[in-house]
Amino acid sequence: MKKVLKFGGTSIGTVERIQHVAKIIKREYDAGNKIIVVVSAMAGQTNDLIQLSQSVTNDFSKRELDVLLATGEQVTCALLAGALIKININAQSWLNWQIPILTEGEHTNSRIINMNVSKINNYLNEGVAVVPGFQGISKNGDITTIGRGGSDATAVALAKLFDADSCEIYTDVDGVFSSDPNKIPVAKKIDRISYDEMLELSSLGAKVMQSSAVQTAMMYNIPLQVRSTFTDRKGTTIFDQDNIDYSKSVTGVAYSKDDAKITLVGVEDKPGIAANIFEPLNKAQINVDMVIQNVSSDQKTTDITFTIKRNDLTKTKDILNTNQKIKYKNIIHNDKVAKVSIVGAGMVSTPGVTYKMFKALADDKINILAISTSEIKLSVIIDEEKTLNAVKKLHTIFELD
Repeated sequence: MKKVLKFGGTSIGTVERIQHVAKIIKREYDAGNKIIVVVSAMAGQTNDLIQLSQSVTNDFSKRELDVLLATGEQVTCALLAGALIKININAQSWLNWQIPILTEGEHTNSRIINMNVSKINNYLNEGVAVVPGFQGISKNGDITTIGRGGSDATAVALAKLFDADSCEIYTDVDGVFSSDPNKIPVAKKIDRISYDEMLELSSLGAKVMQSSAVQTAMMYNIPLQVRSTFTDRKGTTIFDQDNIDYSKSVTGVAYSKDDAKITLVGVEDKPGIAANIFEPLNKAQINVDMVIQNVSSDQKTTDITFTIKRNDLTKTKDILNTNQKIKYKNIIHNDKVAKVSIVGAGMVSTPGVTYKMFKALADDKINILAISTSEIKLSVIIDEEKTLNAVKKLHTIFELD
């Protein structure tokens, strides 16, 4: 079998842990598998490099930041390849430009579009290939990175392009949990979850997998396994929609604390006004999430509320203040909010889920500031300080403890 094994930063955070990971890889290699390993930077190293750049200037060049950040994974590649060689496994590190891994898009947020598979495919007959996650090279020859958590995306792209039989994501937890086990001790491991449910959970704050990686796996039906580096317990299998379990209305509760809410008060109510508001935000690559519109009683003005990522708040306000196409009375913003979400394929066929969620929050005197829904997701914006109370309450109400 051909396998892609991805190890996150906590799995390889020290030399001792790197040596432990080498033993896991040896076990798979000795079983007759062809192995491609994808590694993140050692835990905390990317943050340290960002702080270094900020010590130079807060307006550090994005091109040079990519060059800087890419070194984190390169260090890990070399250390892991060296650890494998020490235990008599042929291994070689392959940096992004040596393969090459081709990307497109802006610096610090590019995406993988292709890679050359011939060199590594030939090498897999000799030993283990160790590849840096999170990075690639543009058509101009510049080093690029693909966003925080991008090593997952690298692993899934490798699994697709190399036609791997499986893609295994090793992390510091036993698998995907019904909520964050570090904050909700009664959260339980999910043995099987659909791509759709995992995509919603990861996009809504669950940090066990990057959402774009789940989306790619879903598009190409790549089998995923999330498991622990530190135990031999069975992990979580992420699979296609044909195997969804509709018996449970809610599979998990996710939350994020990186949102901000903006309300434009007294916007002129006429066709095209929403497009005029959101077009410049789109051009600035600001992701808008929830949108709520309340028309006034005289039907001449409207209040438009929407949510964005918190670190985009200043840029968003600047764009709105200089937008000549819209008129409004006031801007109100709140960056002390959180998004709490329930996710489950069974929500489609289970009546009363919405009422049950809202009633549970009301019983704990938690005010809902905005609402967003899909077939398998229900999200609300609440005051940030109430986040854990809300998550614990919903986790209990939907019998996930």
